[in-house]
Amino acid sequence: MKFSSLLWLLPLFILIGCSPREAEDPSLEKLDELVEEALRDDQFTGAVLYVGVYDSLIHKKAYGFADLYDENLRVVERQDSMTTGHIFDLASLTKIFTTTYGLMALYSDGLIDPEDPIGEYLEEFSEEKHQAITIAKLLNHTSGLAQWFPTYYIAENSRERRAWSADQPLIGVPGDQRRYSDLGFMLLGDLIEEVSGKELNQYLYERIYSPLGLNDTQFNVGQRVADNVVSTSHGNPFERKMVYDPDFGYEIDIDPDIWQEWREYTLNGEVNDGNAFYTHGGVAGHAGLFSTADDLLKLLMALFEDGTPGGVEIFTPEAIARFTTEDEHGNGLGWAMEPSALHAVELPAGSLGHTGFTGTNFVIDPESGRWYILLTNRQHVGVDSEGNYPNLRPLRERISGLVFYNSLSS
Repeated sequence: MKFSSLLWLLPLFILIGCSPREAEDPSLEKLDELVEEALRDDQFTGAVLYVGVYDSLIHKKAYGFADLYDENLRVVERQDSMTTGHIFDLASLTKIFTTTYGLMALYSDGLIDPEDPIGEYLEEFSEEKHQAITIAKLLNHTSGLAQWFPTYYIAENSRERRAWSADQPLIGVPGDQRRYSDLGFMLLGDLIEEVSGKELNQYLYERIYSPLGLNDTQFNVGQRVADNVVSTSHGNPFERKMVYDPDFGYEIDIDPDIWQEWREYTLNGEVNDGNAFYTHGGVAGHAGLFSTADDLLKLLMALFEDGTPGGVEIFTPEAIARFTTEDEHGNGLGWAMEPSALHAVELPAGSLGHTGFTGTNFVIDPESGRWYILLTNRQHVGVDSEGNYPNLRPLRERISGLVFYNSLSS
């Protein structure tokens, strides 16, 4: 069903819920309770939650602090209270709002087809062994590429990383199994640059972000004078664990001590992801984008009105349909659609979204027009005794239950 086909329902949704207090919806009030409870339980120090129906924003609130602790987890002298205008490190939401959106735009412009082999665009992957790897298989994580590797150990830039990737053996048959892969989305970022002839951030700015009037969506934001950037991790303790722990789950056949440039300070305005920061200079297809809830809302609205929000054509209806159709693995092209992948117990059929490692996520249901955006700084509270960050799945499950079913998921 087209995203715009139920827009006639919008006045009804606005009538019954144009603001949380006017509607006196106990489910909307419960959302505050859930987030505030998670805040008290130290799952994060700050959060922003938006909930809406189509372009009607019916719940909007900021909670806690954007910056509270230093690298020793001591309360900083000047705490920064969270606002809805704060800028977050989106982590893997970059896979949607940069890479997937960029490819949807290229498809809309007739410059690519998802079934094209990646080797048609990236010379390093033109050999026979890579012919089965298509754009679509990279987007739905079935390319057979390894899931993750600390590329900063073997590459100083994206060109070196790409050449290294082409030399690595596949860990599975392309198309056979879904294995969530950061390395695959790095290649998709390369592809956008090759096809567009522009750097990834420049193409996205010119083709999508600027036309939509986005003010705070960019890479490498740095510490702004206005102090409106949310702090994330204190160095990279979790990623270091990924490298050093032989039982973590990834086969990292490398001496972990040959590289020792780990960050030890609180990250603010620097992308948390090490591969994005060290190898790609902050701009990559898998991570690196920063944004606000307001800008993310504008990006989501690009899916409605047949991809032409406010008369600005971003995507064709065909591109939206092609990329958001559920495949045999339960997801779309770039989009997560399977409830478990979206940290939900259940979702209306056709729902889509993504999660981000820094504590960000969003889910939308095109059928009803309902959606929510939850941005948190869960890494800012530090890791636990086992080296892990707080698990936001239970909170996300309960929020999804309220937003999409108007009842609390127990």
